[in-house]
Amino acid sequence: MVKLDKIYTRGGDGGRTSLGDGKRVVKHDPNVTALGAIDEANAAIGLVRLHVKGDAGAMLGRIQNDLFDLGADLAAPLGSKPDALRVTQKQVERLEAEIDAMNAGLPPLDSFVLPGGSESCAFLHLARAVTRRAEGLICKLADGGAVNPVALRYANRLSDHLFVLSRSLNEGGEEQTWEPGGNA
Repeated sequence: MVKLDKIYTRGGDGGRTSLGDGKRVVKHDPNVTALGAIDEANAAIGLVRLHVKGDAGAMLGRIQNDLFDLGADLAAPLGSKPDALRVTQKQVERLEAEIDAMNAGLPPLDSFVLPGGSESCAFLHLARAVTRRAEGLICKLADGGAVNPVALRYANRLSDHLFVLSRSLNEGGEEQTWEPGGNA
């Protein structure tokens, strides 16, 4: 699908770039901004993967691949390219199943969780926050153009997934919750 034999093309030197459908846009175009945030979320998840192995690492590897699918989806607005790669409901359902499985053994929350805990969990909270920002940019993009609604659902579930994964990995007691007015 992708062949990169030359990394720089000089095509973006004037502040414009190409979307997946070939359309040239300014680099601050909402599509490009959303793509950048998805790329940033993927990089943050890559940091987490340095610290987790096993099932959690495998889940995050699948998510990183999904984020490239999501980028491809957003790079080709609906209707612009009939054969464009799209995020599917099956990918959303996989996230939901993983969330449900991880959450099943966790105690219910009676307050918000403070980002932190173990090193891997702190990185997961960072990835979750970046994903939330990406989701907002996808929403903004959807307001102005044709966006696959499943792409938005995927971004929403992903931030939930990263949160529950963090709780699951912090099960050893490192998790701290917000105490409203605790420092007043």
